[in-house]
Amino acid sequence: MLTEAPAVAADAGKIAIGGKAPMFTTTGAKAGKAYKLSLANELKKGPVVLYFFPKAFTSGCTAEAHEFATRMAEFRKAGATVIGLSADGIDELKKFSTEACQSKFTVAQATPAMIQAYGVGLAGRPNMTGRTSLVVAPNGRVTFVHDDMDYRDHVKLTLGAVQSMARKKG
Repeated sequence: MLTEAPAVAADAGKIAIGGKAPMFTTTGAKAGKAYKLSLANELKKGPVVLYFFPKAFTSGCTAEAHEFATRMAEFRKAGATVIGLSADGIDELKKFSTEACQSKFTVAQATPAMIQAYGVGLAGRPNMTGRTSLVVAPNGRVTFVHDDMDYRDHVKLTLGAVQSMARKKG
């Protein structure tokens, strides 16, 4: 469920840095257990990394999830929460949350409305997500966006963004 209109970049339909992130409630999974996930509630804890990925258990998506899991202590030290988002069904995401994510962070369902609001639809497959990572500050503003189907830099760049936020805060 989407609760607010997004700020999108005029040229690409993507969320713009400095714009408000669309708030949503969806079904998430962590350590194999499903639960109701609200972006607004997660932002109360600090910055949130939202990383959209195309398909659980594909090679790039699995490698990306493993890298996020490996670096979770660094994200936590920076005060950040990591949430992976995909159009996969919740049963698939429950398995992915334990296997690829090593039960260290949440993966959640990206609904068609969320995919459209964030401008992250996969070209030619609008109900699937491409690979886009965002950092959302506690005030709901997008502070960082990386849009690249190559998974390799997403973890490093989002970690750098939240570490920079933590340094400025401290």
